[in-house]
Amino acid sequence: MATFKAIRIDKAEKGTTVALTQFDEAELMEGDVTVRVEWSTLNYKDGLAVTGKAPVVRRFPMIAGVDFAGIVEQSSNPQWKPGDKVICNGWGLGETHLGAYAEKARVKGDWLVRLPEGISAREAMAIGTAGYTAMLSVLALEKHGLTPASGPIIVTGAAGGVGSVAIAVLSKLGYHVIASTGRPSEADYLKGLGAAEIIDRSELSGPAKPLAKERWAGGIDSVGSTALANVLSMTKYCGAVAACGLAAGMDLPTSVAPFILRGVCLLGIDSVMCPIEQRKIAWSRLAMDLDHRKLADITHEIGLDQVIAAGAKILAGQVRGRIVVKIL
Repeated sequence: MATFKAIRIDKAEKGTTVALTQFDEAELMEGDVTVRVEWSTLNYKDGLAVTGKAPVVRRFPMIAGVDFAGIVEQSSNPQWKPGDKVICNGWGLGETHLGAYAEKARVKGDWLVRLPEGISAREAMAIGTAGYTAMLSVLALEKHGLTPASGPIIVTGAAGGVGSVAIAVLSKLGYHVIASTGRPSEADYLKGLGAAEIIDRSELSGPAKPLAKERWAGGIDSVGSTALANVLSMTKYCGAVAACGLAAGMDLPTSVAPFILRGVCLLGIDSVMCPIEQRKIAWSRLAMDLDHRKLADITHEIGLDQVIAAGAKILAGQVRGRIVVKIL
């Protein structure tokens, strides 16, 4: 295959251009493993990249897409051999390294995780970076010492990819989950995932008090900005909030009060450069702690030719749950 289909982003006089086109295999970047990509997914960051709404892409040309599942075709890395089923996400894919929206990818073998038993390649991408980030957040809360007995856990951006998986995992683990959403029409969907309570995001949208009434033991926040500030102000003594997104902005208009008067901890979650051993733990836990039936309920499928349009929809908050992208 001298060329293959890919979503290519190029620098333009004003911003960027994006198109589904043929990409020359000779232009693939350095790496010791070549993968035939079968499935990818659409995350918020992918939406930013394909629409050019934020400077996600830092080299050109770029193939968009931050995660993939596929089969090893060639390998000079002793960890991998042709036929191995693998997952890759983060490590600069779609940003500094040619990414996942393509029929072929070449990456470092040290970036790959073996597809866990019991999860198909399609299911792995239904989970994707969003679901893997949700699991990293759950692991961080557990490491802090939170258990279902600690009290409720709030999940912001509940109907999105991170939120949907977080609710499904937390509810299966026995937590009382409070889902925050700006889409009241999604109430039945969120309850189906396991949310015990649903609150309107307006409750978290006003200026945050230094300390507000204690409402939850912890949280998983993919929104950032004022929403995160409010979540922190309402977190119980010695609680913790895992911050993993910035859909509403990168600012954090809060004070030190929750941290020094209630001992609240803010746990930063980075999925991109997360160490490989932690990734393996997260994917192993996802294989055990995520109900495959719920995963199917939150997933719908598109083709590679639909990614660009879907990218605009995810930024507009018009996507519920997870989107898988069929590559081959």
